[in-house]
Amino acid sequence: MFWCGFALLIVLFILLIIIGCSCCGGGFGC
Repeated sequence: MFWCGFALLIVLFILLIIIGCSCCGGGFGC
């Protein structure tokens, strides 16, 4: 259960980085 949640957290963090890069060219806050 812990590792499943940890993997999900990593995936969400990667998605946040990808969305941030596509929104404002490398930043986090759009």
